[in-house]
Order: sequence, then structure tokens, then C-alpha cells
Amino acid sequence: MAAAGAFPVTAEAADPPPLRLVVLDIGGTLIPDHGEVPNAMQSALGKGGISVSFAEINDWRGASKRGMVKHFVELRGKPGANRDTLIDSVYADFSAQADAAYRNVKPIPGVEKALDDMRRANLLLATTTGFGRDLTDRIFQRLGWKGRFDASVTSDDVVDGRPAPYMIFHAMEATHVNSVREVVAVGDTPLDLQAATNAGVRGAIGVYSGAATEERLRRQPHTHILASVANLPALLRSEF
Repeated sequence: MAAAGAFPVTAEAADPPPLRLVVLDIGGTLIPDHGEVPNAMQSALGKGGISVSFAEINDWRGASKRGMVKHFVELRGKPGANRDTLIDSVYADFSAQADAAYRNVKPIPGVEKALDDMRRANLLLATTTGFGRDLTDRIFQRLGWKGRFDASVTSDDVVDGRPAPYMIFHAMEATHVNSVREVVAVGDTPLDLQAATNAGVRGAIGVYSGAATEERLRRQPHTHILASVANLPALLRSEF
């Protein structure tokens, strides 16, 4: 008999359900990170009169880019300035610079094969990103990725970006996946892993193909750390 107040162990708890959904970050996870985002962010903020170091920007890697702009404008904007207008103009400048930087974007080596392998394994695929919708759609158009994913969630779709779990939950909603035990989330930043942990998904998987080193990712709560999404299908076959 279970102890008073204890919850019974269900069959699902003893035997996890099959994995159904893989949620993937974009920048640094699916496409290379050559410093496009911090360069564009520092430049756009600087033109708006906001001085920010690369170290400060790096602490926000993986976060909503509009949220990042808002944070630094509110932190360092001149008193009495119309901050909402400044946020809009800095964010527009950042988006334009990032768009230009990603004009010839290519996937990280092995990523497209990994996506194909996961699709053949009948897994649902979704993306989440700190980019806005317009930039995300242009990147996907250049890559020929329209229709490749079952859901695409951007920071424009949620009130709070990472480390909040809401983009992951939106991806689950869009793909009709009800249980976090059927989901893994993959990303290249500490905030990606924090969002996955906050969502309570079955796998919080870091990849050091982007912004953060393996050592930095291992300091975060995680289930697995990989070199690249190229290694993901083998991991999912062996451990999920």
C-alpha cells in the first residue's frame, strides 16, 4: 500500500511514452553562429546612443532580441527620452543588420541530414527562436526550409522569451503534443537549456556548435550535451 499522501506510480511514469516532438533552436543550432547577432545588436544599440559590451550581450544569447533591446534601452537610455520609440528604432535597425548578415546563410554541416533522419523516424519537428517572425521567415526562405517543420515559434509569439518555457509550450500546442515527456528541446545557449528545464521536457539537450562552449553548457541543467545537431538522431535512437 502506498504511504499516506503519496502519489501512485503510473504505468507512464515507469515506462516513458515514445518521443514525439523535437524542438530546435535556430541560430547556432541549425545555422552557424559567426557573431552576426552580437555584432548587429551592439551596432544598433550604439547608433541609438546605448553603449553595451559584447560580454553583456553574450549573457542574453538565446533571448528575445526585442526583449534584449528593451532591457538595455531601459537600463541605459537617457532620462526623459521616448524609450518606446527608441526600442522600436533600435530593434528595426538590428533586424535589418541581422537580415543582411544572414543573406547567404547555410545550415550547419550535417543538420539537414539529421532533420531528414528524424523525419523518417516519424518525429515531429519544431523550431523556436529569439528572432522575430519576419527575420525567421526570410532565413527559412533562403534555406528552402518552408514546410520542413511542423511548427515554427518566434519571440513575437510569446509574452516572455527564454528562459521562460512558453515557446516550447507553443510548439507543443501547434503540434498537438500533450505531454512534456514526449518532447526534447535542443539549443546552443544556457538560456536554451534553462527554457527546456523550466518546461520540464524529457530532454534538455545542449549543442556546442554555436554561442556557448561545451564547458559553459555543462554548467547548466541538462540531460545531454552534443557537438552538433548532426549527432542528434543517433542519440535519440539510443537513449529515447
